[in-house]
Amino acid sequence: MNTIQSLLNESGHLIIDGAMGTMLFAAGLGQGGAPELWNVEAHDQVAAVHRAYLDAGAQVVLTNTFGGTRYRLALHGLEGRVAELNRAAAELLRGAVAASGKQALVAGDIGPSGQVLLPYGELSFAEAMEAFAEQAAGLIGGGVDLIWIETMSDLEEVRAAVQGIRQVSKDFPLVTTMTFDTHGRTMMGVTPEKAVTTLASFGATAAGGNCGNGPEEIITVIEKMHATAPDTLLVAKANAGIPQLVGGKPVYRATPADMAEYAVKAYAAGARIIGACCGSTPAHIQAIADALQPMRQPA
Repeated sequence: MNTIQSLLNESGHLIIDGAMGTMLFAAGLGQGGAPELWNVEAHDQVAAVHRAYLDAGAQVVLTNTFGGTRYRLALHGLEGRVAELNRAAAELLRGAVAASGKQALVAGDIGPSGQVLLPYGELSFAEAMEAFAEQAAGLIGGGVDLIWIETMSDLEEVRAAVQGIRQVSKDFPLVTTMTFDTHGRTMMGVTPEKAVTTLASFGATAAGGNCGNGPEEIITVIEKMHATAPDTLLVAKANAGIPQLVGGKPVYRATPADMAEYAVKAYAAGARIIGACCGSTPAHIQAIADALQPMRQPA
């Protein structure tokens, strides 16, 4: 069975895939639609996105389940289909990887619940943990290799996610990333230094930053994390620039060449698992993979 470490041992770094939502909107998903529903109602389009990222060189590919908790799915009246939609996403991606013949890890994507935990909001820790456990059970049941927790701003929500996953499996591999989009901190005030030490204490295989305000922000995050925890395996997954509204829709201006430059800088800063987030496409991932090819060396 492939693992993050076994793949790293071959090349010294791993390429993550890029945006799913960006690609599905381009394929016809309506604004306000539920991407997760496409895992069963438009699975060919989702599989095509996975295949495109695999062909571009992605070695870690995320399921189409970023909003797969009961709370996010409730926005679309789908809260009763958590198990079905997450399992379908995992099986769909597993099939795409198998059909590609490539060595790639299937990562079960878990995003924020969309709720705020007590005492700042109304969601209890136990409720959050139960929701994340429910999602994780669907993903693990569908055959993912690891769970990928991303775009978090609250360490307590990450802890709830980790403990929820641990209810399903005591030793399942986890990767955790936060988004540092508020003056170098997360929305809840977490610094990169605090994040990397805490996420590592949760038992994460790798930790880092994703989304946010574009590549330069992520580079700074990785530099701070690496200085604080030089032995921690770090993840950089930046947006394709800062979005600008054009006709009421976000447009990301970073070109594949821009993202290739970011990838080289992220590697130099200490990241070893590198990809892209919102606004990115297979062309961006191909550019990242090409740019990092000269850095290939066994870990």
